[in-house]
Amino acid sequence: MAGISDFAVQVPSPLVELRDMALDRHDIRLYLKRDDLIHPDIPGNKWRKLKYNIASAKEQNATSLLTFGGAYSNHIRATAAAGHYIGFRTIGIIRGEEHLPLNPSLDYAVSLGMHLSYLDRASYRTKTSPAILNQLHDMFGEFYLIPEGGSNELALAGCKELPQEIDINFDTICCACGTGGTLAGIAAGLRPGQQALGFSVLKGGDFLRNDVSDLQRRTFGEDTGNWSIACDFHMGGYARRNRELDDFIESFERRHGFRLDWVYVAKMMYGIFSMIEQGKFPQGTTLIAVVTGERQPLDV
Repeated sequence: MAGISDFAVQVPSPLVELRDMALDRHDIRLYLKRDDLIHPDIPGNKWRKLKYNIASAKEQNATSLLTFGGAYSNHIRATAAAGHYIGFRTIGIIRGEEHLPLNPSLDYAVSLGMHLSYLDRASYRTKTSPAILNQLHDMFGEFYLIPEGGSNELALAGCKELPQEIDINFDTICCACGTGGTLAGIAAGLRPGQQALGFSVLKGGDFLRNDVSDLQRRTFGEDTGNWSIACDFHMGGYARRNRELDDFIESFERRHGFRLDWVYVAKMMYGIFSMIEQGKFPQGTTLIAVVTGERQPLDV
């Protein structure tokens, strides 16, 4: 089995200033933390969240990784890629029924050797119960379990390292939120006076506030209190989009030559620019936006 040290990733990831008339008009500076460039197949927060989980699996001599996700989950894709490159069998438990042909995300995971299995939505809600886990062990044997979205204590340790890579002074760092693990980890790595702002990609994402707090308490012993979540920019819910978001993506690409991942990053960026126009950030604010989606060109 290949070692993690043999796996080439670009860390620290690049930090690039985004120039835009809207930013100039409100005297805001915005930098993109290009975590999408960490690795072409395991970009962004996915590698940060998987890194210590994979190390733990290797320490336990596990040969299989099992995890959960929706049909468009970037985490499913990244786990499949990590298993392919580092030498684990991978199993993806997908929410809902199988639909053929597979969408590009699941097709990609299968192409890298991941075995897909499906749980109906009612069962999926209890996916970590002893009954479901025992059923999965009966089906697949022993495995190292990585939670949905990769968010656990080990994932937070990886995400906590991100702010340490940023060598400029900033006020607020932003990230998209699916499970809250990235936000919880990043917030724990901030210096005094800095804030973390998550953008929920889920409809009804208010529950993430409790999840982030619980994750921090389990990992660090306390809620750091330096974070918040914006829940108004989900555009209809997870893996949903509307004309307004599509128009924003097209406009952003025309201005910056950079196409945003619509499931996560575009919703965050739309939210950032909306809040800037609403005057939510004081003049002179410096923002960091963590780009966690698909690999994109560096020219912005």
